[in-house]
Amino acid sequence: MSSIDAKNVQHIGFILIPGFALMSYASASEPLRAANLLAGREIYRLSTFSPDGAPALSSAGVAVPAAPLPGRGSGLGTVFVCAGGSPRDWHYPTVLACLRQLAREGVRIGGISGGPYLLAAAGLLADRDFTIHWEHAPALLESFPTLSPRQARFVVDGNRITCGGGVAPLDMMHVLISERMGPDFARRVSDWYLHTEVGEPTAPQRGSLAERYGVHHPGLLSVLEKMEETIEMPLDRAAMARIAGVTPRHLDRLFAAHLASTFLDQYRRIRLQHARRLLEQSPLSISEIAVATGFSSGAHFSRAYRNLYDMAPSETRRS
Repeated sequence: MSSIDAKNVQHIGFILIPGFALMSYASASEPLRAANLLAGREIYRLSTFSPDGAPALSSAGVAVPAAPLPGRGSGLGTVFVCAGGSPRDWHYPTVLACLRQLAREGVRIGGISGGPYLLAAAGLLADRDFTIHWEHAPALLESFPTLSPRQARFVVDGNRITCGGGVAPLDMMHVLISERMGPDFARRVSDWYLHTEVGEPTAPQRGSLAERYGVHHPGLLSVLEKMEETIEMPLDRAAMARIAGVTPRHLDRLFAAHLASTFLDQYRRIRLQHARRLLEQSPLSISEIAVATGFSSGAHFSRAYRNLYDMAPSETRRS
């Protein structure tokens, strides 16, 4: 460590929830290490914590050394929670209490990938603009229906910072380093990792509808977008045809020509894919998931689910 005044060193902590994504953690922590190297002195001090103080095991099986959760007067300026896997498994009351205490002390609180779910559980995202990894968004919406995450790469709202994870923390850290050290220095850090195209905060987390479905017909894309928006209360074929600006019969031809599917089959597949994410990640019962995905009964949902995935919803939940 150089002789720099300690008050000029920004202390940043990472609370790693077992099963966290190693890429998300590295994308957030490595730019800070590079910043110290390029500055020739310690400008960021990094600390890593886990719920029990033991090494935190990532989803890739890599263990990261960690300390017990920070207590009062830790000196931290910012703390990020990194979480991956299933929110159904994130029962960490000590982490929630720690986050609330840090927030009361004025520490900037952040969440990466599934981390914003834990911020929401701690009551730290009320009336806040925030995001979360798209995979965890359905579980968050079901558990905290008053909250509304944005599908952005990252969001900075005062003393709350949330990020979708993956490589998006590289973009987020570029902005945070730029705030403190200036854009020229932040560019040097990004160049260190060949990160030549820094994404905008509001850039989408997922590929466009055209990329995901492999279609470019504007009317059909409008219908697919509406299908993803109306999972709980599906619209009928006539209403969707009006959205596309075509007749119902022509809408059928579009699905057959561009997706080799029918309107009903595609709609059902989108709803069942959503149901599968809820089975894997949310605490909702199977009957509640059936309602949340627009099925008239649990039996109807189970039959449709088994037809698509060759297993019962209960088997997916157990696995």
